[in-house]
Amino acid sequence: MLKFKFLILSFILFNAFTLNAEAKLFKWVDDNGVTHYGEVIPPEYANKDKDTLNKKGMIDKRPEKVDPAALKAKEEADQKMSAEKQAAMEQKRRDNTLLNTYSNEKEIDLALDRSLLLINARIESNKMLLSSSKSSLDDLQKESDLRSKGGKKVPVSLTNDIAKTEAKVANYAAELSKSEDELNVVKTRFGHEKELYKKLKGIPSPTSK
Repeated sequence: MLKFKFLILSFILFNAFTLNAEAKLFKWVDDNGVTHYGEVIPPEYANKDKDTLNKKGMIDKRPEKVDPAALKAKEEADQKMSAEKQAAMEQKRRDNTLLNTYSNEKEIDLALDRSLLLINARIESNKMLLSSSKSSLDDLQKESDLRSKGGKKVPVSLTNDIAKTEAKVANYAAELSKSEDELNVVKTRFGHEKELYKKLKGIPSPTSK
């Protein structure tokens, strides 16, 4: 009977030792510089430096501290690399589109001519409308000046007509400037596309004499 009780006690002690061996043991230093050991770290020291002890009582490797500046620099470098990679992919897509759109340089020139034809038509239309509006505005202002010099009252309708015509002149002038800017943009874009097409096709550019 005594032997049986001894076996039960040994079994209980062995289980308790096994459970304690599996539990993590931590080492930390408090604000007064005193070193403590335990299975639970007090909340006020949870975010401070601490060590974990293994089953042999040795200190496990402490995680390396993360430098916020280094981490931010790495994130920025990764973002830059990602942006450059995305830009390279987009450029490759545009290159393939250019090669698939045109069979030779002449087709690029023809596409440019078609685009310029429409823009030039708008420019000529705006020029005519602008010229006509300016002429009408001159006539209205002359009429207003004659009435003023003759001591006559300028009608409200005439004043309104002058204001409306001035607005038309400003509008047509803005549209004309916009169309002329668009013309230059289109010429530049097609010029770049043509040079890029020749580069992708390996066509040498003519050398100046």
